[in-house]
Amino acid sequence: MEADAKRLAAWRAHLQDEADASFLYGVLAGAEPNSTRKGVYERLAQVELRHVALWQKILRDYGIEAATPPPSLRARLQARVARWFGPSILLGMLLREEGLEVKGYLAMHREEGAPVVAQEAALRLAQESAQHAERLREISGGAGEPWHKIGSGGLLRNIVYGFNDGLTANFGLVAGMVASDNHGIVLLSGVAGMVANALSMGSSGYLAAKSEMEVYAHEIEMEKDEIALMPEVEQEELALIYEAKGIPGDRARQLAAEVMKDPERALQEKVREELGIGEAHSTPMKEAWITGTATAVGSLIPVAPFLLVTGPVAIWTSFTIAMLSHFGVGAVRSIFTGRGVFRSGIDMFIVGLGVAIVGYFIGDVVVRWLGGAG
Repeated sequence: MEADAKRLAAWRAHLQDEADASFLYGVLAGAEPNSTRKGVYERLAQVELRHVALWQKILRDYGIEAATPPPSLRARLQARVARWFGPSILLGMLLREEGLEVKGYLAMHREEGAPVVAQEAALRLAQESAQHAERLREISGGAGEPWHKIGSGGLLRNIVYGFNDGLTANFGLVAGMVASDNHGIVLLSGVAGMVANALSMGSSGYLAAKSEMEVYAHEIEMEKDEIALMPEVEQEELALIYEAKGIPGDRARQLAAEVMKDPERALQEKVREELGIGEAHSTPMKEAWITGTATAVGSLIPVAPFLLVTGPVAIWTSFTIAMLSHFGVGAVRSIFTGRGVFRSGIDMFIVGLGVAIVGYFIGDVVVRWLGGAG
């Protein structure tokens, strides 16, 4: 049997993804103090190993012997982040990955011209990934189907993206001011840029969180009105939700009827199960502090050398540290984007280099224009 190179590459990628998932579930199991959850993670790790064996068999049928791959650089980075920030961070990442796998495997199952064995395997894997996602959702206290609603926010994401925005924006500003060849101007502009960036991103985080809370409040109020005005319809919807979770029809309807006797309990159930709105884990002010502080730290990086030294040493030290930081933040961003660590890091490195070149060029033009005008 033969398969085109593109399809084989996709199968190898799925093999790596399943091996990574098994590794990460093992990391979760090792970090989980709760014995029940620890057992769940260990079983999920074993299931992922069976998925690895399935892809190895498919590849073997096409004449390719594939050993179980070691954890990818991205998986090792995720494990390290979990050790830094706690297992809950990794739980959210795995929930997102399982959701993406459901969509990817369903697309493979529907792919025209794909070998039947691969289509059948994809359907089975999509079903099992959906079960994993549901199990993780229950453990994390979330709601909704992760393959439809995939949230990648949270503390770590706010830190990374705030840091990235501050670094890139202020690096461009400092690069532009370097053209003036005036240490005082560079330092003053960099510090002013750091403060402005932090306040801007902090206020944006505050307004975004506040708007989200207002949207949630509006949705909850609408659901409350629906329960009061058409309880029969809401009871039927709740019964269907329970049935979709595997509860037998008669029991689902009985449970829905019991819940609807208490309007407050019914509202909580509908908000969690239908709207997919969990408990708020952050406040607008907390979002503002987290995002603003991360932005300030990122903004400080290209300025810091000018606080310690002057002249070319300060310029080249700033450039080197900023470029390394661009690569580093790009690598960390791969946790959310799903791209390779090195490729994501190189992309951000190129962005940083482009920002430096454009910033310096514009600064040079302005300095020459001001000199000519003077």
